[in-house]
Amino acid sequence: RVVAEAADGAEAYQLYRQHHPDIVVMDISLPGQSGLKALDRIRQLDADARIVVFSMHQNLVFVAQARRAGAMAYITKSSDPHMLIRAIFDAFEGKHSLSPDIAMALAVEQPGEQQALLEQLTVREFEVLRLLLETKTAQQISEILNISPKTVANAHYIIKRKLGVSSDIELTRLGIRLQLVNLTDLTEEAD
Repeated sequence: RVVAEAADGAEAYQLYRQHHPDIVVMDISLPGQSGLKALDRIRQLDADARIVVFSMHQNLVFVAQARRAGAMAYITKSSDPHMLIRAIFDAFEGKHSLSPDIAMALAVEQPGEQQALLEQLTVREFEVLRLLLETKTAQQISEILNISPKTVANAHYIIKRKLGVSSDIELTRLGIRLQLVNLTDLTEEAD
């Protein structure tokens, strides 16, 4: 049975603390604090938390970050609905699982140098990168992630250093190449 539903990552974390559910089904793309950050916070609170990521993102960078943060399963929203149900039961039994499209992509992946660089980022750094690519300001990012603007600035510097870029324009270009930025979203925001 469903014991709680959250509208964003911060609420998901609070509801987990309150209810301690057997399984969490989490989307990565949530308003405010993302599902990745909530997943990471929940796993810090409870290392045995069983979390299934259910996401529209088929980019393997998101899969890697979710797994690094402690997700037991990653199921795409384009998968057969039975895959989500199976993943929930697998997670309950302590098993890890992936939707077939993700498993296939991982099997044939030839990780590029830039893709490998992204995997060096911590969950927090990846979240800061994702929000920077959404054109959020340091102040907005600090409020979303509940960290200081100075921490955001430090993370911004570390991200650029780890990714080998010297400017935000290069960072955006890299984000586009790695499909972390949807050009359609950027043009719609400009209108």
